[in-house]
Amino acid sequence: MAYRPLSLIPGITSSLFSDRFDRMDNLFSRLTGEQPLADSPAYNLLQQDETHYTLTVSVPGYHDNELDISVQNNQLTISGKRDESAHQDVQKGHWLHQGIRQNDFTLGFTLHNRVKVQSASLDKGLLTLKLEYEIPEEEKPQRISISNQSDDENRVIEHKG
Repeated sequence: MAYRPLSLIPGITSSLFSDRFDRMDNLFSRLTGEQPLADSPAYNLLQQDETHYTLTVSVPGYHDNELDISVQNNQLTISGKRDESAHQDVQKGHWLHQGIRQNDFTLGFTLHNRVKVQSASLDKGLLTLKLEYEIPEEEKPQRISISNQSDDENRVIEHKG
């Protein structure tokens, strides 16, 4: 499984290059035997503010007990393994077309050591993870108040001698 760095800097994408990348990815996957990156679930990364992010992964048809989320050594791993016995009632008959991928998957990201997963939820086929980039107090910008020089000159200091 290839881990993707979860960059906090937005990437530049182009549908022209994306299509070509998908084709090359599939070709190299056939040669190497590894799962193509394009077979991994689609995901979005939203920056809400300076320290809060939302990672949304498309997992249509998966139940919460079929998904596993773990973080170890700054590696966020999201995996899905279909429980076919739970889905047999849906599969009465035969497929004429099956375009929604429902195969097992593992999606991995390398997180910065200050990024923490705050929560995870599953709703309408979307797995949403709330992430927080924790900035230590000593690294946060600090406001420095400016004293007014004229206040210091007009102040009288009494000295008893």
